[in-house]
Amino acid sequence: MALAEPLVLYTAKICPFAHRVELALAETGLKSNKDFVRYEIDLKNKPEWYQPKINPASKVPAIAYGGPKTTGDQPSPSSTKIAESLVLIEFVADLFPNSSLLPKDPVLRAKTRFFIDTFANKFGPALFTFQSGKAPNGAEGIFSAIEQLQDLMAPEGLAIGDGTEFTLADAAVIPFFGRMEVSLKNDFGAFPEGEGKSTWEALQTDKRFARWKKYWDTAKARESFKTTFDEDYLTKSYSTRWTRA
Repeated sequence: MALAEPLVLYTAKICPFAHRVELALAETGLKSNKDFVRYEIDLKNKPEWYQPKINPASKVPAIAYGGPKTTGDQPSPSSTKIAESLVLIEFVADLFPNSSLLPKDPVLRAKTRFFIDTFANKFGPALFTFQSGKAPNGAEGIFSAIEQLQDLMAPEGLAIGDGTEFTLADAAVIPFFGRMEVSLKNDFGAFPEGEGKSTWEALQTDKRFARWKKYWDTAKARESFKTTFDEDYLTKSYSTRWTRA
């Protein structure tokens, strides 16, 4: 597969939303800094040109598509600027309609979008609340959200259909599961000491979460994940952010 126009992805290793787009691009077979430009944005020290020239919201991810080829730090005014992770992964799917990212079957497309919606409304808030130490019932919100996602998953493999094809549902959730693993197994968070590790242990051993565990094992074994996920970087970043007294 090849792109019809130049593409620059503005991203950040720390950001799960940006990782969604990196996964989607990798699943099409595109190679970073070969088939498209991957430009890392330091979220603590963004370039002065980023907000006015790329994304008025000053967030990642963003894509500059079309126009002449650039190095990323000199964005072409003739390129189209697009932002927001779920918009961007659908954009990637539209660029590569023969990929598996959006199933051809309209029912499976609807299931893909419903899975993403459930994740956004149930799992995302539960994980954030737990990590920030504000979950009144500990990890129960995470457990409940994972059980709801399990109910929507294919019996085996990946999330949608027969589980054999990677879809936008997988691209949307995998970055957050990866960061959850780093956070919990290292006890990085504002929750009581030890609660992260015990939560991760439950997700690995409790039969209630057997389908999720199999899903996660399958997902993180994919080459697209291994080439776009920097566990060492995240571990170092989280250890600095969540230093305990």
